[in-house]
Amino acid sequence: MREVIATGNVLIAKAAIDCGCKFFGGYPITPSSEIAHELSHMLPANDGTFIQMEDEISGISVAIGAAMSGVKSMTASSGPGISLKAEQIGLAFIAEIPLVIVNVMRGGPSTGLPTRVAQGDLFQAKAPTHGDFASIAIAPASLEEAYTETIRAFNLAEKYMTPVFLLMDETVGHMNGKAVLPDLKDIKIYNRKKFEGDKKDYKPYAAGENEPATLNPFFTGYRYHVTGLHHGDIGFPTEDGVIVKKNMERLIGKIKNNQEDICTYEEYML
Repeated sequence: MREVIATGNVLIAKAAIDCGCKFFGGYPITPSSEIAHELSHMLPANDGTFIQMEDEISGISVAIGAAMSGVKSMTASSGPGISLKAEQIGLAFIAEIPLVIVNVMRGGPSTGLPTRVAQGDLFQAKAPTHGDFASIAIAPASLEEAYTETIRAFNLAEKYMTPVFLLMDETVGHMNGKAVLPDLKDIKIYNRKKFEGDKKDYKPYAAGENEPATLNPFFTGYRYHVTGLHHGDIGFPTEDGVIVKKNMERLIGKIKNNQEDICTYEEYML
Protein backbone atom coordinates (compact mmCIF):
# COMPACT_ATOMS: atom_id res chain seq x y z
CA MET A 1 0.00 0.00 0.00
CA ARG A 2 1.06 3.60 -0.65
CA GLU A 3 0.25 6.69 1.37
CA VAL A 4 -0.04 10.03 -0.42
CA ILE A 5 -1.26 13.52 0.45
CA ALA A 6 -3.41 14.83 -2.39
CA THR A 7 -6.78 16.19 -3.43
CA GLY A 8 -9.44 14.09 -5.08
CA ASN A 9 -8.86 15.80 -8.42
CA VAL A 10 -5.13 15.10 -8.29
CA LEU A 11 -5.82 11.47 -7.42
CA ILE A 12 -8.06 11.13 -10.49
CA ALA A 13 -5.19 12.36 -12.64
CA LYS A 14 -2.75 10.00 -10.90
CA ALA A 15 -5.07 7.04 -11.35
CA ALA A 16 -5.52 7.82 -15.04
CA ILE A 17 -1.76 7.69 -15.55
CA ASP A 18 -1.36 4.51 -13.49
CA CYS A 19 -3.95 2.61 -15.54
CA GLY A 20 -2.50 3.65 -18.89
CA CYS A 21 -4.43 6.72 -19.99
CA LYS A 22 -2.53 8.40 -22.83
CA PHE A 23 -4.82 11.27 -23.84
CA PHE A 24 -6.78 14.08 -22.24
CA GLY A 25 -8.86 16.55 -24.21
CA GLY A 26 -10.90 19.19 -22.45
CA TYR A 27 -11.56 22.74 -21.40
CA PRO A 28 -11.12 24.22 -17.89
CA ILE A 29 -14.18 24.55 -15.67
CA THR A 30 -14.53 24.87 -11.90
CA PRO A 31 -14.36 22.62 -9.90
CA SER A 32 -12.65 20.11 -12.21
CA SER A 33 -9.79 22.22 -13.58
CA GLU A 34 -7.11 20.69 -11.37
CA ILE A 35 -7.52 17.37 -13.22
CA ALA A 36 -6.56 19.03 -16.49
CA HIS A 37 -3.76 20.98 -14.79
CA GLU A 38 -2.17 17.85 -13.35
CA LEU A 39 -2.50 15.87 -16.56
CA SER A 40 -0.93 18.70 -18.55
CA HIS A 41 2.28 17.77 -16.72
CA MET A 42 1.77 14.05 -16.16
CA LEU A 43 0.76 12.98 -19.67
CA PRO A 44 3.75 14.43 -21.58
CA ALA A 45 6.03 12.89 -18.95
CA ASN A 46 4.46 9.47 -19.62
CA ASP A 47 4.40 9.41 -23.44
CA GLY A 48 0.88 10.81 -23.50
CA THR A 49 -0.83 13.82 -25.01
CA PHE A 50 -2.67 16.69 -23.34
CA ILE A 51 -4.74 19.12 -25.39
CA GLN A 52 -6.68 22.08 -24.01
CA MET A 53 -9.24 22.93 -26.65
CA GLU A 54 -11.22 26.11 -27.30
CA ASP A 55 -14.43 24.79 -25.74
CA GLU A 56 -16.12 21.76 -24.19
CA ILE A 57 -17.45 20.38 -27.47
CA SER A 58 -14.06 20.25 -29.16
CA GLY A 59 -12.54 18.91 -25.93
CA ILE A 60 -14.63 15.75 -25.97
CA SER A 61 -14.36 15.51 -29.76
CA VAL A 62 -10.58 15.13 -29.69
CA ALA A 63 -10.86 12.69 -26.77
CA ILE A 64 -13.20 10.53 -28.86
CA GLY A 65 -10.78 10.71 -31.78
CA ALA A 66 -7.90 9.61 -29.58
CA ALA A 67 -9.93 6.68 -28.27
CA MET A 68 -10.65 5.62 -31.86
CA SER A 69 -6.91 5.52 -32.49
CA GLY A 70 -6.58 2.88 -29.77
CA VAL A 71 -5.39 4.77 -26.69
CA LYS A 72 -7.14 5.14 -23.35
CA SER A 73 -8.69 8.59 -23.36
CA MET A 74 -10.59 10.89 -21.03
CA THR A 75 -12.12 14.30 -20.54
CA ALA A 76 -13.18 16.17 -17.40
CA SER A 77 -15.73 18.89 -16.75
CA SER A 78 -18.65 19.91 -14.55
CA GLY A 79 -22.40 20.08 -15.13
CA PRO A 80 -22.55 22.97 -17.64
CA GLY A 81 -19.69 21.47 -19.63
CA ILE A 82 -21.33 18.04 -19.70
CA SER A 83 -24.45 19.69 -21.13
CA LEU A 84 -22.37 21.11 -23.97
CA LYS A 85 -20.72 17.74 -24.60
CA ALA A 86 -24.06 15.94 -24.92
CA GLU A 87 -24.15 15.51 -28.70
CA GLN A 88 -20.69 13.96 -28.83
CA ILE A 89 -21.48 11.76 -25.84
CA GLY A 90 -24.31 10.33 -27.93
CA LEU A 91 -21.86 9.63 -30.74
CA ALA A 92 -19.60 7.74 -28.34
CA PHE A 93 -22.54 5.63 -27.14
CA ILE A 94 -23.80 4.59 -30.58
CA ALA A 95 -20.34 4.13 -32.12
CA GLU A 96 -19.16 2.27 -28.96
CA ILE A 97 -16.14 4.42 -28.22
CA PRO A 98 -14.53 3.77 -24.80
CA LEU A 99 -14.07 7.02 -22.91
CA VAL A 100 -13.96 8.21 -19.30
CA ILE A 101 -15.96 11.39 -18.65
CA VAL A 102 -15.30 13.00 -15.26
CA ASN A 103 -17.96 15.30 -13.84
CA VAL A 104 -16.88 17.10 -10.67
CA MET A 105 -20.34 18.25 -9.66
CA ARG A 106 -21.28 21.78 -8.64
CA GLY A 107 -24.51 23.67 -8.04
CA GLY A 108 -26.92 24.01 -10.95
CA PRO A 109 -28.88 24.34 -13.13
CA SER A 110 -27.27 26.60 -15.75
CA THR A 111 -24.15 28.36 -14.44
CA GLY A 112 -25.44 27.68 -10.93
CA LEU A 113 -22.88 27.78 -8.14
CA PRO A 114 -19.44 27.28 -9.71
CA THR A 115 -17.50 27.05 -6.44
CA ARG A 116 -20.05 25.23 -4.29
CA VAL A 117 -20.74 21.55 -3.81
CA ALA A 118 -23.74 19.70 -5.23
CA GLN A 119 -24.66 16.15 -6.21
CA GLY A 120 -27.46 16.85 -8.66
CA ASP A 121 -26.11 15.40 -11.90
CA LEU A 122 -27.07 11.75 -11.50
CA PHE A 123 -29.85 11.93 -14.07
CA GLN A 124 -27.56 13.83 -16.42
CA ALA A 125 -25.19 10.86 -16.31
CA LYS A 126 -28.07 8.43 -16.79
CA ALA A 127 -29.43 10.24 -19.84
CA PRO A 128 -26.96 12.86 -21.10
CA THR A 129 -28.29 12.74 -24.65
CA HIS A 130 -31.36 11.69 -26.65
CA GLY A 131 -32.34 8.16 -27.59
CA ASP A 132 -32.28 4.76 -25.94
CA PHE A 133 -29.09 3.44 -24.37
CA ALA A 134 -27.72 2.32 -21.01
CA SER A 135 -25.11 4.39 -19.19
CA ILE A 136 -22.53 3.55 -16.54
CA ALA A 137 -21.88 6.06 -13.73
CA ILE A 138 -19.47 5.62 -10.83
CA ALA A 139 -19.53 7.90 -7.78
CA PRO A 140 -16.39 8.02 -5.59
CA ALA A 141 -17.12 8.99 -1.98
CA SER A 142 -13.58 9.37 -0.60
CA LEU A 143 -10.04 10.23 -1.61
CA GLU A 144 -9.14 6.56 -1.91
CA GLU A 145 -12.15 5.94 -4.13
CA ALA A 146 -11.25 8.91 -6.32
CA TYR A 147 -8.21 6.83 -7.24
CA THR A 148 -9.58 3.29 -7.30
CA GLU A 149 -12.88 4.15 -9.01
CA THR A 150 -11.09 6.09 -11.74
CA ILE A 151 -9.20 2.92 -12.57
CA ARG A 152 -12.45 0.96 -12.51
CA ALA A 153 -14.04 3.54 -14.82
CA PHE A 154 -11.29 2.99 -17.39
CA ASN A 155 -11.60 -0.79 -17.03
CA LEU A 156 -15.36 -0.70 -17.60
CA ALA A 157 -15.03 1.66 -20.56
CA GLU A 158 -12.52 -0.66 -22.20
CA LYS A 159 -14.41 -3.84 -21.38
CA TYR A 160 -17.85 -2.70 -22.53
CA MET A 161 -16.72 -0.23 -25.21
CA THR A 162 -18.77 2.65 -23.88
CA PRO A 163 -18.43 6.06 -22.24
CA VAL A 164 -18.28 5.81 -18.44
CA PHE A 165 -19.12 8.71 -16.14
CA LEU A 166 -17.10 9.36 -13.00
CA LEU A 167 -19.30 11.50 -10.76
CA MET A 168 -17.48 13.27 -7.96
CA ASP A 169 -18.55 16.36 -6.08
CA GLU A 170 -16.62 19.56 -5.39
CA THR A 171 -15.92 18.60 -1.78
CA VAL A 172 -14.10 15.36 -2.61
CA GLY A 173 -12.47 16.98 -5.64
CA HIS A 174 -10.90 19.76 -3.58
CA MET A 175 -10.43 17.88 -0.30
CA ASN A 176 -6.73 17.59 0.55
CA GLY A 177 -5.74 14.72 2.79
CA LYS A 178 -4.08 11.35 3.22
CA ALA A 179 -5.10 8.58 0.87
CA VAL A 180 -3.99 4.96 1.14
CA LEU A 181 -3.62 3.57 -2.38
CA PRO A 182 -2.96 0.04 -3.64
CA ASP A 183 0.48 -0.80 -4.94
CA LEU A 184 0.82 -0.66 -8.71
CA LYS A 185 1.47 -4.42 -8.88
CA ASP A 186 -1.92 -5.05 -7.25
CA ILE A 187 -3.95 -2.94 -9.68
CA LYS A 188 -5.99 -4.90 -12.21
CA ILE A 189 -5.96 -3.27 -15.64
CA TYR A 190 -8.32 -4.19 -18.47
CA ASN A 191 -7.47 -3.35 -22.07
CA ARG A 192 -9.98 -3.50 -24.90
CA LYS A 193 -10.18 -6.65 -26.99
CA LYS A 194 -8.76 -6.70 -30.51
CA PHE A 195 -9.67 -8.77 -33.54
CA GLU A 196 -6.60 -10.66 -34.76
CA GLY A 197 -8.06 -12.65 -37.64
CA ASP A 198 -7.95 -12.07 -41.38
CA LYS A 199 -8.63 -8.46 -42.28
CA LYS A 200 -11.26 -9.57 -44.82
CA ASP A 201 -13.27 -11.17 -42.00
CA TYR A 202 -13.25 -8.13 -39.72
CA LYS A 203 -16.77 -6.99 -38.77
CA PRO A 204 -16.43 -4.89 -35.62
CA TYR A 205 -20.13 -4.45 -34.93
CA ALA A 206 -21.08 -8.09 -35.57
CA ALA A 207 -21.01 -8.73 -31.83
CA GLY A 208 -22.96 -11.39 -29.99
CA GLU A 209 -25.92 -10.75 -27.73
CA ASN A 210 -24.98 -8.51 -24.78
CA GLU A 211 -21.45 -8.18 -26.17
CA PRO A 212 -19.60 -4.96 -27.11
CA ALA A 213 -18.15 -4.13 -30.49
CA THR A 214 -14.51 -4.99 -31.19
CA LEU A 215 -12.94 -1.83 -32.58
CA ASN A 216 -9.33 -2.28 -33.61
CA PRO A 217 -7.19 0.88 -33.53
CA PHE A 218 -7.06 2.99 -36.63
CA PHE A 219 -3.99 2.69 -38.88
CA THR A 220 -3.55 -1.04 -38.24
CA GLY A 221 -5.02 -2.25 -41.54
CA TYR A 222 -8.47 -3.17 -40.24
CA ARG A 223 -11.02 -1.06 -42.11
CA TYR A 224 -14.41 0.02 -40.79
CA HIS A 225 -16.70 3.02 -40.78
CA VAL A 226 -17.61 5.15 -37.75
CA THR A 227 -20.88 7.07 -37.75
CA GLY A 228 -23.55 8.48 -35.48
CA LEU A 229 -26.18 6.79 -37.66
CA HIS A 230 -27.44 3.30 -36.97
CA HIS A 231 -25.12 0.96 -38.76
CA GLY A 232 -24.43 -2.57 -39.91
CA ASP A 233 -21.61 -4.98 -39.12
CA ILE A 234 -18.79 -2.82 -40.54
CA GLY A 235 -20.23 0.53 -39.52
CA PHE A 236 -21.97 1.78 -42.65
CA PRO A 237 -25.39 3.42 -42.13
CA THR A 238 -28.55 1.33 -42.36
CA GLU A 239 -32.28 1.84 -41.95
CA ASP A 240 -33.02 -1.88 -41.84
CA GLY A 241 -35.42 -2.27 -38.93
CA VAL A 242 -34.21 -5.74 -38.01
CA ILE A 243 -30.57 -4.63 -37.80
CA VAL A 244 -31.42 -1.44 -35.89
CA LYS A 245 -33.52 -3.35 -33.35
CA LYS A 246 -30.79 -5.94 -32.85
CA ASN A 247 -28.13 -3.29 -32.29
CA MET A 248 -30.29 -1.27 -29.91
CA GLU A 249 -30.99 -4.36 -27.81
CA ARG A 250 -27.29 -5.18 -27.77
CA LEU A 251 -26.24 -1.63 -26.79
CA ILE A 252 -28.61 -1.72 -23.82
CA GLY A 253 -28.10 -5.39 -23.01
CA LYS A 254 -24.31 -5.22 -22.79
CA ILE A 255 -24.77 -2.93 -19.77
CA LYS A 256 -28.04 -4.03 -18.16
CA ASN A 257 -27.31 -7.74 -18.44
CA ASN A 258 -23.86 -7.38 -16.91
CA GLN A 259 -24.87 -5.45 -13.81
CA GLU A 260 -23.29 -7.96 -11.45
CA ASP A 261 -19.92 -7.15 -12.99
CA ILE A 262 -20.52 -3.40 -13.18
CA CYS A 263 -22.37 -2.41 -10.01
CA THR A 264 -20.73 -2.00 -6.61
CA TYR A 265 -21.97 -0.09 -3.60
CA GLU A 266 -21.39 0.51 0.09
CA GLU A 267 -23.96 1.11 2.81
CA TYR A 268 -23.40 3.57 5.64
CA MET A 269 -25.26 3.87 8.94
CA LEU A 270 -25.75 7.51 9.92
